[in-house]
Amino acid sequence: MSHNEINEIKRLFISRLDTLGHVLSQGEKHFGELDSKMDERLAPDMFTLGAQVAVACNQARGFAQWCADEPIDNLSKEVHSLATARDIIAQTKELVAAISVDDAKLDNIKRIGLGPGRYCELPARQYLSEYLLPNLYFHITTAYAILRHLGAPLGKADFMAFLAPHVRLES
Repeated sequence: MSHNEINEIKRLFISRLDTLGHVLSQGEKHFGELDSKMDERLAPDMFTLGAQVAVACNQARGFAQWCADEPIDNLSKEVHSLATARDIIAQTKELVAAISVDDAKLDNIKRIGLGPGRYCELPARQYLSEYLLPNLYFHITTAYAILRHLGAPLGKADFMAFLAPHVRLES
């Protein structure tokens, strides 16, 4: 019963980045353009819509870079256009698709910086389940919430768009 966890992780990251792209497209469809909304935020101390996109992408990018034994190079939070947001989502999906390691990588310990003078060390599986994925969902959810707050007609089906291929109608 060999299951390639890395391929499942890649699928998950790519499908959730597709969801982020879908949410942005729905916002664009509603507003006619989205560049003027990229600096919007839910609260003064929260990241902007553009920064939410960058930080969501940083989760998947960081994993891809870690898998390749490369230093983690986070994207700038200065994302002020939909074109830039779409570009970084596409670049991130390419990085994730190119991951080429075996499942044993998930047994390694990952050191996670948590701000000045703070860090934790977790086995990679825990790094994924308790750090990367919650952060990915948080920032996608916050991007969704910003657009919804501004009036875009987004619903749960937009956020859960990755389930669409599995939906069936009862006869």
